[in-house]
Amino acid sequence: MMIVRLGYVAMSMELKNASPSKTMTYAQFQRIPDREAALRKLERIASKNLENTLRLLKHNAASDIHFYRLTSRLIPLANHEELLDWDYIKPLKGLLKKVGEYAKSHQMRIDFHPDHFVILNSPKKEILKNSIQTLKLHYLLLKGMGINPTHRCVMHVGGNYKEKEKSLERFIENWMTVPLPIQKMIMLENDDTSFTVEDTLYLCEKLGIPLVFDYHHHLALHQHEQWEESWERIIQTWKDSPLPIKMHISSPKSEKSFRHHADYVDIDMFFRFLNQIKGSVSHIDCMIEAKKKDAALFKLMNEVKNRGGVKIIDGSSFQLL
Repeated sequence: MMIVRLGYVAMSMELKNASPSKTMTYAQFQRIPDREAALRKLERIASKNLENTLRLLKHNAASDIHFYRLTSRLIPLANHEELLDWDYIKPLKGLLKKVGEYAKSHQMRIDFHPDHFVILNSPKKEILKNSIQTLKLHYLLLKGMGINPTHRCVMHVGGNYKEKEKSLERFIENWMTVPLPIQKMIMLENDDTSFTVEDTLYLCEKLGIPLVFDYHHHLALHQHEQWEESWERIIQTWKDSPLPIKMHISSPKSEKSFRHHADYVDIDMFFRFLNQIKGSVSHIDCMIEAKKKDAALFKLMNEVKNRGGVKIIDGSSFQLL
């Protein structure tokens, strides 16, 4: 038997006026003549984002959802080159602590997935520097929440640069410049255009990084390799993690737009995957990357209830018998 736990990304389709990603552009910041007043406004926006995050966590708890991806846009302009003297953590300590305490008290797994511009295998030193700076932001947010940062931040390998082997080796070279506490935070995900499961496993096994398997990405890359042959190796990348193995699930929008995420999850596609791994792990956390966010989770759970061979645990979890 295997426990399957579902999660969703950042926004709720049911909870109104609860965006955790309210923002402010640098142009708007500059239009405020008093720099200190502008910083205070940024802090108010960030505070609102954290308050809405807390509302989202309460919504999750009420809906028996134990797995949630935080937005990486909690603090607007946190890493802007003109604002590097801004101590954004200090005024937000109380709210960060509340978010973390609520997640821990409800045994909720929370993590991050930084935007695509975080590229650790870039040949450009400035991009690498900015990527590490962004990862540091995620690390400080987790520490501020009192959450153990280990394996809380999933990212892609990076750019292919039309020379895959060199790009993989550059990741290893650049990895050595990443501070150890931030290294421990990272998980790697196979992508849908450049780096296959096998490519990503090469790095994960070499550097001791857990691999987050994205089933949809694997299918979109149309590689001849069978992911099933690599599944046991994927499991092994999680052997030293304090968290259960994690994967991403989404469905193609259409045959023509195969790489794009659909509004909801195709249950047959999902169960083809689950039936292949049945019995290989006792627990797996599945992050739903669908356009309809928590509504996709609720729809999927309603469909699971009508399916044989499962035992419902609660609003987002079931056992594969």
